[in-house]
Amino acid sequence: MMMRNMVTSLLDHEKIQTTLAKAKEVRRLAERVIRLAIDGDLHARRQALAVLTDKGVVKKLFSEIGPRFRDRGSGFTRIVKLGKRLGDAAPVSMVMLTEPAAPGKREKKGADKAPAKKGKAPSTKAKGEKSKEKRAQGKGKNKAATQGESSEERGLPEEKRKGKRRGSAKQKKESTGSPE
Repeated sequence: MMMRNMVTSLLDHEKIQTTLAKAKEVRRLAERVIRLAIDGDLHARRQALAVLTDKGVVKKLFSEIGPRFRDRGSGFTRIVKLGKRLGDAAPVSMVMLTEPAAPGKREKKGADKAPAKKGKAPSTKAKGEKSKEKRAQGKGKNKAATQGESSEERGLPEEKRKGKRRGSAKQKKESTGSPE
């Protein structure tokens, strides 16, 4: 009975505020009733009267709402999440009837672009130069080396510049000066 009352209120006021779980159930029932209004025959009207609790709302459904959505296949309602309720932190949402797109207003995606200017085509040279610079710079350690700095200028220790590791057996032998 509660869902029937909520669907009746939704169709009467065209939007209601409720919890998210109830909104999803109301949407199911409202979509079905609006589909009946699109059919528009006597049997559909009687089926809608079995769900809705107010005859005035049934009249509004078949005279205003049904013809408004005649060109639309589905998606007559929309759920908008509003946040959490203060008392019990239940997710609150608003269920509303969608506005149908006006016929003939649908345009192709490319139609809103400006027409191409006559003359030169835009150059992609700048884009290519940027990618070359990025490749030349590289990442991390190679960045300084590709920009022409030597290892001394970068502040590397002498061992790293010569290609030797710190603490290796060769280095220890050379530093102590004792032959093995």
